[in-house]
Amino acid sequence: MRTALILVDIQNDYFPNGKMELSNPGKAAVNAGKILDWFRQKNHPIFHIQHISIQEGATFFLSDTDGAKINEAVLPLQHESIIVKHRPNSFFKTELENKLRENGVTKLVICGMMTHMCIDATVRAARDLGFEVTLIEDACTTRDLSYQEKKVPADQVHYAFISALNGIYAHVVSTEDFLQQEANTILKNN
Repeated sequence: MRTALILVDIQNDYFPNGKMELSNPGKAAVNAGKILDWFRQKNHPIFHIQHISIQEGATFFLSDTDGAKINEAVLPLQHESIIVKHRPNSFFKTELENKLRENGVTKLVICGMMTHMCIDATVRAARDLGFEVTLIEDACTTRDLSYQEKKVPADQVHYAFISALNGIYAHVVSTEDFLQQEANTILKNN
């Protein structure tokens, strides 16, 4: 029962001066960095997901731009896998599932950006593929959304999606709770 870390789309366009700035991306990235450090110390598999937009008219995560680069808070080390995706679901037409299975991974710890899009799609797909998922909620973030003339603040969007995922699709915890409690469970089972 090996556990891997999946860091989804922690890329420069989501940060200040990026083309799709999110709510408090720095805080989420710092927390993701803490989780990443723990996985590095324990020598568990780590997979960085990098979204590269190929849709006509795309305005961010464009190939060969600074905005598409993985943010310095979670820069991959040379031996860590980078999986490039083109859709919200990190498993869709990528090698992620095969790489996880090759490494004997059955459990995933997921964090990243955006909660309402790529995190939601990836967590649901992971569970549907049979992986047990832990989602680090404060190592994720999103942005304000609107429908017609109704604006939904980012924190409400975030917690609505986190709440929907908790239970059936994922075990949701904070960075601190993971590092203090969940990590010990992973160590016992690996």
